[in-house]
Amino acid sequence: MKKILLLIAVLCSGMLQCCSQSEPEARSETNKENKTEAGPEAELSPQVQTAQTNNTPPIASNASWVKNIPTDDLIKWRRHIHQNPEVSFREEQTSKYVEGILRSLPNMEIQKPGKTSVIGILKGAQPGKTVAFRADMDALPLQEETGLPYSSKVKNVSHACGHDAHTAMLLATASTLSKMPDQIKGTIYFIFQHAEEQPPGGALDIVNSGALKDVDAFFGMHVLPNFPAGHIGILPVGAASTAQDIFNLTIIGKGSHGSMPHLGIDPIVVGAAIVTALQSVVSRNVTPGEMTVVSIGKFQSGDAPNVIADRAELAASIRTTSEETRKMVETRIKGIIENITKAYGATYKLEYIPTYPAIQNDAALTSQARNSAAAILGGNQIFDAPMMTASEDFAYYRKIAPVGFVTLGIGNGAANHNPKFNVDESALQNGVKAQVQMILDYLNN
Repeated sequence: MKKILLLIAVLCSGMLQCCSQSEPEARSETNKENKTEAGPEAELSPQVQTAQTNNTPPIASNASWVKNIPTDDLIKWRRHIHQNPEVSFREEQTSKYVEGILRSLPNMEIQKPGKTSVIGILKGAQPGKTVAFRADMDALPLQEETGLPYSSKVKNVSHACGHDAHTAMLLATASTLSKMPDQIKGTIYFIFQHAEEQPPGGALDIVNSGALKDVDAFFGMHVLPNFPAGHIGILPVGAASTAQDIFNLTIIGKGSHGSMPHLGIDPIVVGAAIVTALQSVVSRNVTPGEMTVVSIGKFQSGDAPNVIADRAELAASIRTTSEETRKMVETRIKGIIENITKAYGATYKLEYIPTYPAIQNDAALTSQARNSAAAILGGNQIFDAPMMTASEDFAYYRKIAPVGFVTLGIGNGAANHNPKFNVDESALQNGVKAQVQMILDYLNN
């Protein structure tokens, strides 16, 4: 009897051990089958892809081309451009510096679509699609207050929006890809653009030049503070930024003594009524939840407390995200100004200036940018970025082909356009990695 019990115990132990080994294998095979049926990230929504990258980040790729990134030059180029800033439409030395670097790279052709813009063109070993990546080069009329050892050498001009970083990263991207034409199927345009900061902007000049007529897709990247350094922000599909319009308004009243207002037409009272009425445009005419801003940034009139001035000057910035709302807001603003000045017996002169449209991110390019950045950096360094409330002339490239715009976190610090704005340079290499991978994936997949 003891022998029988011992034999049963041995048999049971062996069966348990066999089951414990085969169950994980079965689960593993099931997972493999599921992946095969679905395909790589098949038909996943952006929200699901985000959840996957946040919860189970893929391991960053060890692509062989990473070793070709000119990391030292990347910082050197950025600091040189930072120290020698030039404002919009005056980027003569910056464009010469960029052109010189591009001409030193193998397999690179050069185009000059304008006085201060440069395009590098790299043709792969095989024919295919054409993709463009854009960097802006201009600086701001702003005195730098960072205290950096490589601060701006130009009084009242500085790179307070990160265009020095944009230019240096795209140069490094061009340098990296120029060494690997055999791995490129198609053509790459590296656009070094002038005058993003000042309407009508440099992008429209380049679009109208015809130099980009063969491009099938455009990518762009902008550095933003107060996001983790080196992390890539995926902006929304559709409106990724706002459209910007501005107006300059002169209200013409009738001057008088401060003690005799009945003999004058007070332009300050008229202007105050207009400012108050304009607040109703967003609160009562725009669909709730649709991002729209009407900001009066200038209201100037009079020089003395006992004089009713004869005119007042106002200026405003308007931000919208759809063309329909943009046109409606313009109509409402013009109607308010017309009717209020008429009611008070005043007249006016209005200059209403449409500037940049909203960037409209293409769904396929946005999805590809997410997957490319996650593949090279790891999903834990990708995040969903909120829509930019600022405006960008990158939007004009959509006149030619679909666009995809992303952001690069540069760590905590002062906002763009602040005298203390600075870039965490450790972020820049990840920016280059993401750019190269986005370009390669678009052309080769």
